[in-house]
Amino acid sequence: MKKKSGISSNEQQPENMKDRRRKALRQYGLDAAELPRHVAIIMDGNGRWAKKRGLPRLRGHRAAVKSVRDVVEFSGEIGIEYLTLYAFSVENWQRPKSEVGALMRLLRQYLVNERPRLMKNQVRLMCIGRMDGLPHQVQEELRATVDLTRNNRNLTVVVALNYGGRTEIVDAARECARKALEGSLSPEEIDEELFSRLLYTGDIPDPDLLIRTAGEYRVSNFLLWQISYSELWITPVLWPDFRREHMVEALNQFATRERRYGGVR
Repeated sequence: MKKKSGISSNEQQPENMKDRRRKALRQYGLDAAELPRHVAIIMDGNGRWAKKRGLPRLRGHRAAVKSVRDVVEFSGEIGIEYLTLYAFSVENWQRPKSEVGALMRLLRQYLVNERPRLMKNQVRLMCIGRMDGLPHQVQEELRATVDLTRNNRNLTVVVALNYGGRTEIVDAARECARKALEGSLSPEEIDEELFSRLLYTGDIPDPDLLIRTAGEYRVSNFLLWQISYSELWITPVLWPDFRREHMVEALNQFATRERRYGGVR
């Protein structure tokens, strides 16, 4: 039998929100019992989208904001609990300084402009990654948006910034070492559950579904620990063209998967 992910918080939602959710699920032909609790997305293809149109790469990044907005709103409408978006990796600092600077300005602009929408749709923002490596002005806007949306309960959007899966594991290992040196942790106490709690995503369930756009077949150092048993769905659609209808396709495919977690039927 397929192991269901379920949506554990639906019964706690206000009645009008539950009504809107049922309507959205009917509209898109989705079954709440078959939805993943947590969807993670590797948003790829912005540069190729711009190149195909003879535009600067930054235009691709700007166009991608519409995709983020649509997917966030759709996820909240249908009852996804967690949506993690891979926005900027530790490797992305190798890009031209002009592009990185423009991306950081775009991020700041997005955080400021989207706050009313996040509040209206009851979206909570969280961030994972080495935040102290980001420009100070970006850090300030991130903290402001995280603080403002802290009590929102409809959807949690986790943005991975200055993030790397290996970096995350190294940071967790360092925390284990610090605790061991302090005497508050013995090597025998270290197990998968404890180590998971020390990751950036310690309070977040692992992704049930990982979506990658632009047709690339790799995970690009994203949530390496957490996606051990995630279902993968890869689409050739470039991220700036990705919309809710593509996510519906991914969710329908997810509903057909048999998730055995190493066991047998």
